[in-house]
Amino acid sequence: MSFFGFGQSADVEIVLDGLENRPLAEIKAEDGKKERHPLYYDGESVTGKVNIRLKKPGSKLEHQGIKIEFIGQIELYYDRGNHHDFTSLVKELARPGELLQNTTFNFEFLNVEKPFESFTGVNVRLRYLLRVTIVKRLSDIIKEKDIVVHTLSSYPELNNSIKMEVGIEDCLHIEFEYNKSKYHLKDVIVGKIYFLLVRIKLKHMEIAIIKRETTGSGPNTFVENDTIVKYEIMDGAPVRGESIPIRVFLSCYELTPTMKDINKKFSVKYFLNLVLMDEEDRRYFKQQEITLWRKGDKALKGHSSPHVPNHLVSGEGGPRGTEPPRPAPDNQSAFEDFQRDNDDEVEDNQKNINEAPSQNMNKEDPPLKETVNESQQNEDTLNDGA
Repeated sequence: MSFFGFGQSADVEIVLDGLENRPLAEIKAEDGKKERHPLYYDGESVTGKVNIRLKKPGSKLEHQGIKIEFIGQIELYYDRGNHHDFTSLVKELARPGELLQNTTFNFEFLNVEKPFESFTGVNVRLRYLLRVTIVKRLSDIIKEKDIVVHTLSSYPELNNSIKMEVGIEDCLHIEFEYNKSKYHLKDVIVGKIYFLLVRIKLKHMEIAIIKRETTGSGPNTFVENDTIVKYEIMDGAPVRGESIPIRVFLSCYELTPTMKDINKKFSVKYFLNLVLMDEEDRRYFKQQEITLWRKGDKALKGHSSPHVPNHLVSGEGGPRGTEPPRPAPDNQSAFEDFQRDNDDEVEDNQKNINEAPSQNMNKEDPPLKETVNESQQNEDTLNDGA
């Protein structure tokens, strides 16, 4: 709206090239609603047109210059107003002057580096956008258009199984095994739970996928845990020697790749959380971190994204999807105590995981330790520990 002749005197439209052949990707907006934007990948060019239409025919638009920017930025919600730009490219469309009629400008950003994946979390937002600015003496005219970026990686060369023996001393010993430690977003988690010793009355067991978002650093560190899905995998008391199968299809859920220390601002990690409950409603749980990655339709030779761990990216030589994980050198299975869940929080701080890698855990107030034995052993070896 214009008051006393002031206000926006032109409409600006950003039109990207090739939209008819480019897929759209969904992403959450700040208000939680889903939006669909054109999908791009690292290294792709971003080209199109900027249409400027004067609102009043016969009028003119005086300006101090017109520019378009390609921006990649991170916004931390606890620090609103301060956007951290990790990519910023500028193209000048017009020098200071006047627009006497509707005008179209072409633009192109060739082979643009897009190092990180678009992400909207609880406390952080990573976005890519095009911004057109018509610089005026009193108030600029600004128009923005978002795009979505996905980062791709190829099959990890090393993808060993996860195997660990956990329990409560002289009461409960179980061994859980997951077929891989790294999964693509459309993968299937396959595993087994072996009961080696059962001397407490269990009534229930479940497995959950937990997303842990960590933002900031130092005193401004915020950790948010979100349970993506929870499955009941056992109902009733197990006996020694019993085996419970696990199968979880990841394609059913809205997941992102694992993100580690993105531009020193935030991280996103995923955990498999195994929870057992006894007849007195006491809960015991064990978390195991897994790595998620986005599978590309084509092999990306020599391509690597900074937010994807280096061991996830391989041009050639990785096992095919039908091949079993490659065995690691044989070593002894690690034994750990279950963590007793005395309060409503099932998730423990990741810092505590790394502080006590070799101590047995206290049942009342234990730090969760993580000494994962990622190796392949046959079932006879598993049962020897019973």
